Amino acid sequence: MALRGETRTRVVETARCLFRTQGYHATGVNQILAEAAAPKGSLYFHFPGGKQQLAAEAVTAGALQLRNVIDAVVERSADPMAASRAIGDLLADHLVESDFRNGCPIAGVALDASDSDVVRQACNDGFSSWLQSLTDYLTRSGIEPESASDLALLAISSLEGALLLARTERDAAPIRRVADRIAKIVAQEMKS
Repeated sequence: MALRGETRTRVVETARCLFRTQGYHATGVNQILAEAAAPKGSLYFHFPGGKQQLAAEAVTAGALQLRNVIDAVVERSADPMAASRAIGDLLADHLVESDFRNGCPIAGVALDASDSDVVRQACNDGFSSWLQSLTDYLTRSGIEPESASDLALLAISSLEGALLLARTERDAAPIRRVADRIAKIVAQEMKS
């Protein structure tokens, strides 16, 4: 018999994967529980707020997971330009490996469930954590804080759009092209 924490973790992880590939509305609670091998009563036991609470926690987990991976890539990079390209490669490779199914861990839920305050807040918090992490890195790299914040917003927004285009075109080239352009913009900013 699974421990309570194990069941909860399995349900969140399953929901995270399904929401990322199918979106919020196309993913049903019964599917999540079945794929997590969790009893039906476990949803409201672990998530009294129902599907909205589960979605918020899944988004939070997915955003944190991707932020940690990107933070590690950034810290291993020689400079912000190399970091931009490495992030683009990471996102592109992951998308291709998933047969163009796994996009952003936040976007699909944000588009589908923006009418839920709890879900919208989790999405906002996830994006905010990415923006802050990237802003901090660019600032540590010598870019003025206001410019670093603007560049982080440009990078996240552009990569989100590139992920969407790449999924619809079934071609990772838009991600790599956008990451390369961001690297060039960052290089110009570092010269000024």
